[in-house]
Amino acid sequence: MNIFALNNRVMIFILTLLTFCFISSVSTTYAAKNDANYQIGLGDIIEVQVWKEPELSRTQPVRIDGRISLPLIGDIEAVGRTTSELANYLEIQFSKIVTEPAVSVMLTESRSWKYYVVGQITDPGEFTIDYPITILQAIARSGGFLEWAKTSKISIIRRKEGNEIILTFDYEALVKGNNLGQNILISPGDTIIVP
Repeated sequence: MNIFALNNRVMIFILTLLTFCFISSVSTTYAAKNDANYQIGLGDIIEVQVWKEPELSRTQPVRIDGRISLPLIGDIEAVGRTTSELANYLEIQFSKIVTEPAVSVMLTESRSWKYYVVGQITDPGEFTIDYPITILQAIARSGGFLEWAKTSKISIIRRKEGNEIILTFDYEALVKGNNLGQNILISPGDTIIVP
């Protein structure tokens, strides 16, 4: 391992620690805000509980077609709904069969919130967003830069309102303490490109 790669990893580690202080202060707010607004996605594991009706309750992944299957009511579209919206819809469906059903829906595992890192990075690939994570932390999570990475020209491709936008991230400027505001939180579906 050469000196550049070692220094690169040390700087990523230090910046990640500093960023952790910021993230830990916003993570509670982030989680509270997004639990109410989180839309169920493909592959998410959800638990449906029907009070006093254990045979109707299930824990299952959302299929590739965006649906789940429940006893007596069949296939139900889950993708794009919040857990409370899905619970309300299921109460209406189960009310045709059960007297005054009380349904709760819980997200037990989020598998649809993912981001991707490609290019001159040690461990490129697909990563799950388990907690609020910044661009710098995402780079650290994927092992840091390879020796010839152009760290001042990193791009983030993000889908917003049906369009793809390109954001830029200058690691070199961040290390020098400039433009700290560019170290934004990763959004589901982001692709980080390290040239």
